Amino acid sequence: MNGSVLSPMRTILDTFGQIFRTLWAHKLRSFLTMFGIAWGVGSLLLLVGLGEGFRTGNARQLNEIGENIMFIFPGRTPAIPGNQNSGRQYKLNYQDYQDVLRECPHVRAAVPVLSRGDLRAVSEWNSANGQVIGAEPQFRGVRFLPMNQGRWLSAQDESERRNVAVLGSEVAKNLYPGHPIVGTFILLNSQRFEIIGTLSPVGRGDNNSTNQRIYVPYSTMSTYFPLKGEGEANAISFINYQPRSRDEHVLARNEVRRVVARNHGFDYNNEDAFDEWDTIRSAQMVGKIFDAMNMFLGSVGLVTLALGAIGIINIMLVSVTERTREIGLRKALGATNRSILFQFFMEGVLLTVVSGGIGMGMAAAFMAALGTLPSPPGFDTPKLVASSATLAIVSLSLAGIIAGVYPARKAAMLTPVDALRAD
Repeated sequence: MNGSVLSPMRTILDTFGQIFRTLWAHKLRSFLTMFGIAWGVGSLLLLVGLGEGFRTGNARQLNEIGENIMFIFPGRTPAIPGNQNSGRQYKLNYQDYQDVLRECPHVRAAVPVLSRGDLRAVSEWNSANGQVIGAEPQFRGVRFLPMNQGRWLSAQDESERRNVAVLGSEVAKNLYPGHPIVGTFILLNSQRFEIIGTLSPVGRGDNNSTNQRIYVPYSTMSTYFPLKGEGEANAISFINYQPRSRDEHVLARNEVRRVVARNHGFDYNNEDAFDEWDTIRSAQMVGKIFDAMNMFLGSVGLVTLALGAIGIINIMLVSVTERTREIGLRKALGATNRSILFQFFMEGVLLTVVSGGIGMGMAAAFMAALGTLPSPPGFDTPKLVASSATLAIVSLSLAGIIAGVYPARKAAMLTPVDALRAD
């Protein structure tokens, strides 16, 4: 009984021993073959991982602005021959914002924004030149502004034109290095403001300008710090708005365009008259770009992998040719077609699987090493993508089967007489 159990096991061990001896006897050839497969797998996973890093990094960067945010800025109407009203600058104003809220059913939320970058902030400890934003309380619902300490601007702050301010994380650090913040006072161009809250850092490092801003009520900002040199009363820097749903962003954009074009006397169908930023459209375009990039990078990796598989098939066929007399001798001594088929099949599969595993390991190690370095803006550390890893495993399996079965079948079909007569 024990002999019947050990015999198949011994046969399998002998077969693997023969495989390893054959590979070791042709070290350089085996190394080059395995290197081709490892390079193909590693390239596939690394390239797709890099593409996914760009995709997730851009998506994260857009989400740090806010979810489904759209901007409309002051613009210029294109010049039209014979039309004296064309070719002029127009400014957005508070009335535009109110009309957008009242007349645009596909707009879920909107907020007017006043922005100045020439105001000097002075605290008891330090001074800084930061961007001051005047906005209504709903600004935090439209934009991504996580609170750290204190509170955000309220409706009462807006209605009573209170001199209160919320600091971005970098401004807070500069004006109050290691000191309590909430409840203290700063001067904005000699106007005294109470600090009612601070924001948590947004983004990575110091790259996000949100961290370097000071937020005050819109009514207070328009009273003390209106836009300079503007030709229209109640001029604003831009309007932020959100569509009711992501799929309705084009409808919302067209409604806002109609309002602005009517208020400022030009044709809303004129695309060149608007200065806008639609983060939804930007995200869709980026997604399409990265889908195409992933397809291209994946195709490059698959081609490299296919070339490696072809190399294995070629090497195995050469191996069959070189060992024809050995195969004939083994069959003359009683080796079955099945044992010959199994040996050459396992040799091809072993080369493919081991080299593929090495390629995956190298790609994972390289991506882990990249994770220790600071990531540039708009880029996340590349990681192994499950779909590409699955594709690599399936491709490797097919390559291993093809690389093992065809040469193995050719070897097994040799008759002992023909094999022993071969040169």
